[in-house]
Amino acid sequence: MANVITNNIRKLRFEHNEMTQQKLADTVSVSRQTIVAIEKGKYSPSLEVAFKISNVFAQPINQVFFYLEEV
Repeated sequence: MANVITNNIRKLRFEHNEMTQQKLADTVSVSRQTIVAIEKGKYSPSLEVAFKISNVFAQPINQVFFYLEEV
């Protein structure tokens, strides 16, 4: 059984005036590489970073991140 966290960050960045990964990274105080890894699903952010990203897009956290449980 694998658990996967996916997200809508790329879509949300596009909808917010095509915000760059660097701009999002600067806003939430992480590196651009961290944003890249989160977007690609290679890294799960801390709860603090997840909430910060959600706040940037003025979205509830469950509209930005999704937890999928595979059986």
